[in-house]
Amino acid sequence: MTGTVLILGASGKIGKHSARAFAAAGWTVRRFDRQSQDMTEAAKGCDVIVNGLNPPNYHDWATIIPRITGQVTEAARLSGATVLLPGNVYHFGDRPGIWSETTPAKPVSRKGQIRLKMEQDYAASGVQTIILRAGNFIDPDGQGCVMSTVYLRSIEQGKITLPGPADTRQAMCYLPDWARAAVALAEMRQDLPGFVDVPFAGHTLTALELKSGIEKLRGRDIRFVRFPWWLFRLTGPIWELARELTEMRYLWNTDHALSGERLKQLLPEFETTPLDEVLRSVLPQE
Repeated sequence: MTGTVLILGASGKIGKHSARAFAAAGWTVRRFDRQSQDMTEAAKGCDVIVNGLNPPNYHDWATIIPRITGQVTEAARLSGATVLLPGNVYHFGDRPGIWSETTPAKPVSRKGQIRLKMEQDYAASGVQTIILRAGNFIDPDGQGCVMSTVYLRSIEQGKITLPGPADTRQAMCYLPDWARAAVALAEMRQDLPGFVDVPFAGHTLTALELKSGIEKLRGRDIRFVRFPWWLFRLTGPIWELARELTEMRYLWNTDHALSGERLKQLLPEFETTPLDEVLRSVLPQE
């Protein structure tokens, strides 16, 4: 089943990879231009809306995210489209474990509360919504993802940057894989409930496993350096991004993974890209 998909945030990480994946699967892809288009008009005739919109650098989430949610649900309601939303792990809080669609929400951050309310608003809207929930993004385009801006920020100097304990598991998501799964879920939307939460397990990695994988590919030792949280705490009062990132530091200290059971039930033949290939795609060329 194919159709027409409207990509919101088409120049961003989710938008770019979603557009490629839907086009590769034979869909007609529309890219929303928020500078010149009305979202409701742009959504007319669309079967699916991928919401890749997100305020840059965590700016003013409390105001902007509810506004975006209202616009997207209204456009979907009038067009009859299904919304496909990239979920995150913020609302799970700081309880270690394997998180699934049945894990109770217990946000410990302001951003976790905002995202939880956003998802509740989608659930209450009456618009069919598919949440494909993922951890930290790995973008082979190197477009400001956690892998490139945190872990690999000094890799050309032979260093991996540690934002938390080296043995703490973190949920990781290779964006081309996420986009392929998004297309597959969109194509079975008529068999899904009105609101469905699908965790995307992706790759669960500790920094030690990341270091080992890169050393294997590079054939030499890599050393750890610490992320400069002290600088972010110092500059937080005057630097919004530093302040907002510091609020989320707890996630780096929380051992967690995302369950892959729900996705396996829905897409039993889906396979993620092997880790070696993922790492090669994000490492600088030598």
